[in-house]
Amino acid sequence: MSERVLIVIDMQNDFIDAALGTKEAVAIVDDVKKKIEEYVSRGDEVIFTRDTHQEDYMNTNEGKHLPVPHCMEGTDGWQIREGLVPEDYEKLTIIDKPNFGFYGWDAFEFSEDTEFELIGLCTDICVTSNAILLKTFYPENMVKVDSKCCAGVTPESHDAALLTMKMCQVDVI
Repeated sequence: MSERVLIVIDMQNDFIDAALGTKEAVAIVDDVKKKIEEYVSRGDEVIFTRDTHQEDYMNTNEGKHLPVPHCMEGTDGWQIREGLVPEDYEKLTIIDKPNFGFYGWDAFEFSEDTEFELIGLCTDICVTSNAILLKTFYPENMVKVDSKCCAGVTPESHDAALLTMKMCQVDVI
């Protein structure tokens, strides 16, 4: 049987209903919670990523292209939505990442049987970036994205990202 890993991308307050929040992001919170509970009930690994910026954000390349301070480390907006992180769960990892994609997926040394499922925010930026990175590091592994547990910056960019991921052999469910 394959090992299953759920990767919850940037389900942080600033992306849900604060600095960069959208009604679409708010709408997926309950489905995301159910998906996390499903993985926890089976004893599968759950990894959260957390977009993490510092005081110099506005001077970074991202800050120049998206001049909206968000996910500043230690702020309420940086926190993962309350109720999503399972308490006292041994197979839980939280990764702080300074950019769209996490560069260290290969350090986990997942087996060829590991199946990855990604959910979270934003479909068109961080979900896509991490899905493509996982396909790069683990080209023979199943990488899938649950479209009902993701939201993009806009509904149109969400749909475009799903199409892009399909073209890169990510299964979209």
